[in-house]
Amino acid sequence: MKRFSILLLATLTTLLTACGGGEPDTVRLLTHDSFLITEETAAAFTATTGWRLEVLPAGDTGSMVNQAILAAGNPVADVLFGVDTTFLSRALDADLFIPYESPVLGSLIPGLATDPDHRVTPIDYGDVCLNYDKAAFTTTPPPQSPADLTAPAYRGMLVVEDPATSSPGLAFLLATIASFGEAGEYTWQDYWADLRANDVRVTSGWEEAYYGAFSGGSGEGDRPIVVSYASSPPAEVIYADPPVGEAPTAVVTQGCFRQVEYAGILRGTSREAGARALIDFLLGERFQEEMPLTMFVFPALASADLPAEFVAHTMIPAAPLTLDPAAIEANRERWIEEWAAIVLR
Repeated sequence: MKRFSILLLATLTTLLTACGGGEPDTVRLLTHDSFLITEETAAAFTATTGWRLEVLPAGDTGSMVNQAILAAGNPVADVLFGVDTTFLSRALDADLFIPYESPVLGSLIPGLATDPDHRVTPIDYGDVCLNYDKAAFTTTPPPQSPADLTAPAYRGMLVVEDPATSSPGLAFLLATIASFGEAGEYTWQDYWADLRANDVRVTSGWEEAYYGAFSGGSGEGDRPIVVSYASSPPAEVIYADPPVGEAPTAVVTQGCFRQVEYAGILRGTSREAGARALIDFLLGERFQEEMPLTMFVFPALASADLPAEFVAHTMIPAAPLTLDPAAIEANRERWIEEWAAIVLR
């Protein structure tokens, strides 16, 4: 999943020395460029487990998974973090992981762990949702669901990301497929045709949509509705300069698509003990409570406390949409091609 550009991945490898005598061995984490762990928390991992951590950034989620597949059985790392709902089936089909059932699994939010063989472990989740600029809806009511956006009242208001080049763009496309389906009197293809007729704007990525076309919060555009994240309003508060007491944006909680991020031990590792320790640590309270403010995702650990800004300025959707990862893998390219033929023609 992509996060705010201000959350830059530290490009230097984190190499830390354990307490006590001797140099600890290193466990390597292959991950996407949006992963961030503070130096203090990485040091706590070393102090707790005796292993030091090396982080290997590998581009976006798709690039990361493809690199892991090319090295399957002879991995460059010991653990992979960040494979999400949209690429999970590809990773499992490639036999990238060995099973590991963490003792922390029973403490996670129900429903996040979907692999019965425990080849991957859920670490966090996020919801891709419509966000809107509160200031633009003082007379016209804001939309309550994606279905509203085909109405004349919302003509020219929506900006979305291209699902071929953007993770939230793909998630929103999947949300419409989950909502409207491919059979019946009104399909997801019909919905997108109606959005096109209602002057939807498409950008290549999240930054172009949120900062360039969106009018709310940090945006400088003229479109008051954007595809973003449920965690975007608290980010607007946290990074506001000057400080603000209320988020200038809000989330449409209907029609959100849930993306779960997983970690797995890569098949062929020679450091299985360190890999297990790392997964357990990623599920621990310290890292779980750090993630919302570093990667703007929600913790998988049920007992983890959310930052006050998350509690005050966003809502977790009660019924987020999902699709079977195998169905996504089997149909992703076709769906994107059909979308492009409808929207970009």
